[in-house]
Amino acid sequence: MADRLHIIGGGMAGSEAAWQAAQAGVPVTLHEMRPKVATFAHRTGSLAEMVCSNSFRSDDSEQNAVGLLHWEMRAAGGIIMETADAHRLPAGGALAVDRDPFAEAVTARLLAHPLISIEYEEITALPDSGNWIIATGPLTGSGLAQAIAAEAGQDSLAFFDAIAPIVHFDTIDMDTAWMQSRYDKGETEEERTAYINCPMTREQYEAFIDALLAAEKTEFKPGEAGSSPDPTPYFDGCLPIEVMADRGRETLRFGPMKPVGLTNPHNPAEKAYAVVQLRRDNALGTLYNIVGFQTKMKYGAQKSVFAMIPGLQNASFARLGGIHRNTFINSPTLLDNQMRLKSKPYIRFAGQITGVEGYVESAAMGLLAGRMAAAEMTGTSLPPVPQTTAMGALIHHITGGAEAKTFQPMNVNFGLFPPVVAKGGRKGRQVRYKMYTDRAKADWQDWLRLREAAE
Repeated sequence: MADRLHIIGGGMAGSEAAWQAAQAGVPVTLHEMRPKVATFAHRTGSLAEMVCSNSFRSDDSEQNAVGLLHWEMRAAGGIIMETADAHRLPAGGALAVDRDPFAEAVTARLLAHPLISIEYEEITALPDSGNWIIATGPLTGSGLAQAIAAEAGQDSLAFFDAIAPIVHFDTIDMDTAWMQSRYDKGETEEERTAYINCPMTREQYEAFIDALLAAEKTEFKPGEAGSSPDPTPYFDGCLPIEVMADRGRETLRFGPMKPVGLTNPHNPAEKAYAVVQLRRDNALGTLYNIVGFQTKMKYGAQKSVFAMIPGLQNASFARLGGIHRNTFINSPTLLDNQMRLKSKPYIRFAGQITGVEGYVESAAMGLLAGRMAAAEMTGTSLPPVPQTTAMGALIHHITGGAEAKTFQPMNVNFGLFPPVVAKGGRKGRQVRYKMYTDRAKADWQDWLRLREAAE
């Protein structure tokens, strides 16, 4: 066996990579700069800290690509999914977790593993030998980011990512708001009432949009927008609400504020024109985050604008929204199909820095990077990951499937999968999605068996 595997970054990807490699018998050193070096978004020194939403999104493994990714990670013994399940909160059809106990549990399990050691230090340069995985995520330190950009021979790619505010439950007016999951989704009463809903009339919605557009916004420093010609190249899956509002006054009503599938028990006969939803953020039910309300408004503006939401007029915030830079590399150009840096193949990249978007996708790429590194270090032949699986679709996208010139971060979706061939002509979406997930599950289980046989 080769010597130790070093992983830079203890987020979702780094934590999962460390676990997978150690479970394969490879000694691991995980390098994490926190808490010695803080970031804008992190609050703790825990590994796998959730800095934005507390949701891993849909847990439906038959009709949703991210739910399928959950299923594949569970089948592969992923620490992120196993710990998320242990700290699950009611969220209808989504997988939401109690964020602090979740991160603390991941940290404790990694610390307790006999093959994993953790060094709390910042690494600011690319290593010149050894076995490495860089999983530093969207908030890569400036020194390391500059080193990566210098090695790549191009400017670092970046976009801006925003985080949503969190509200104290006991300051929400429940005489106005009510608890219900959209379309009453969920198998238990707790899941069917997992969201708090704040209704708006048309007049209230129009006033809210006016205030959003007029509110004072965060100023960016010169050069912060990177090499993009767009001065604020946001990721479309995490747009600030005021940016959405600026794209059209009705945009929010067809996005995070859509009123469909909900009935206000305080006034069942009146249909809300728009609805703001909040999702539980901790097991105690004392904190709720405003779903889809990432923002770049200044703090004072946030308090006054959010007070216009019926039910939140006297709300107290545990955390206001914010915005930060999210750095990623042009993976189709820089990485091979083993996630190795072509110019320095002893270095792999994993997680959000590779151009996947989301907690689950980041952890999934950490899972694969950890397994690939362990296989190489132990002299094991690892079969290619089938592109028909969620894992395979993602890794194919970032290592060659995407167009390098227009490469942008991507959530997992069925558009990344090879098309399914349905007998008897074109089928409805529900049937097609089930065909995608059935095929993926069978192929993923086959891949896991082949990998085990190779070991």
